Amino acid sequence: MSVTNQRLRVGLTVGKQWWRRVLSPMSATSGHRMASSSANFQLKPFKLHKLDESPDTEVTLNRDDALKYYREMVTIRRMEAAANALYKDKTVRGFCHLYSGQEAVAVGLENSIRKTDAVITAYRAHGWSWIRGVSMIGVLAELTGRRLGCARGKGGSMHMYNDNFFGGNGIVGAQVPLGAGIALAQKYRGTDGLTIALYGDGAANQGQVFEAYNMSKLWSLPVIYVCENNGYGMGTSAERAAASTDYYTRGDYIPGLWVDGMDVLATREATRFLADLCRKGKGPFVMEVATYRYHGHSMSDPGTSYRTRDEIQEVRQTRDPITSFKDKIISTDLVTIEELKDIDNKIKKEVDDAVAIARSEPEIGAEELYGDVYMI
Repeated sequence: MSVTNQRLRVGLTVGKQWWRRVLSPMSATSGHRMASSSANFQLKPFKLHKLDESPDTEVTLNRDDALKYYREMVTIRRMEAAANALYKDKTVRGFCHLYSGQEAVAVGLENSIRKTDAVITAYRAHGWSWIRGVSMIGVLAELTGRRLGCARGKGGSMHMYNDNFFGGNGIVGAQVPLGAGIALAQKYRGTDGLTIALYGDGAANQGQVFEAYNMSKLWSLPVIYVCENNGYGMGTSAERAAASTDYYTRGDYIPGLWVDGMDVLATREATRFLADLCRKGKGPFVMEVATYRYHGHSMSDPGTSYRTRDEIQEVRQTRDPITSFKDKIISTDLVTIEELKDIDNKIKKEVDDAVAIARSEPEIGAEELYGDVYMI
């Protein structure tokens, strides 16, 4: 083959490949980029404790799930922003602990288990209540103490419940032994259900946590203890509070797994992996999800006396669970910017409408004072 013909052949091949890349995501009729049906992503390596195998670090995400996860994370973020505003104008009274920054944990976990599985958590529970089936009005009206709240305004921020969602618990660390009890009931009844018991790094040194570990290991309970390590227990950094901050190893004889909790896909894969083992009778497990909260411990805490504003801003810019996920799914043509803008606008309206109802609904009457106290 002559040099000229060889160059021509190479040029045609390169040209074809270039046009394939340009045209393959385009619609021949509309000229708009077409969404891919799925894409592959590489996750950060997981850290293992007493586990022989790891969850996959190369994962596939389909288009429907990409839209679903984005919608759910944005809804939780918007809902918490509304709770923030309601608290600041004194429509929400009492305690209020926001989940902003930790959305990938709830969304990743929830999309890896069944609705018949159980979840129990601490008081940072608004997003969990919603994703477990409480309506947005049910959450926000509960915050404002109104009759349409999920507990008719009686529970407030720290006590929200739904089917197979056991709260929302105000006593630090108390949900861990409660979670062990729920898992014991599941095993006793012979179901293949499991329990997710979430707690923070601030609760990780509680004695009752280790008692629950011990009992659940003795009885091989189907429970995953999830330590949401957001870096601070109230105003104390994890490094100042714990002799060991490798929370995934703190179960000692219980296998553990460290996960990047700012990545919804990493959280999903880790939970799928451990849930499958739980259903095979190989529980319990400890999972540490490394995450971050943008607000203070509660609304009465400005959150800047023990950490700098620059630290918070750096996390928002480089590790935010929503914007990083958004960049991934746009850059791989799973979704379009216009689709995500449409989701954003719809969620904003839904939250605004729910806030209006949460402000305007009446409280329950005084005749309800003794309601829900006794069952006759």
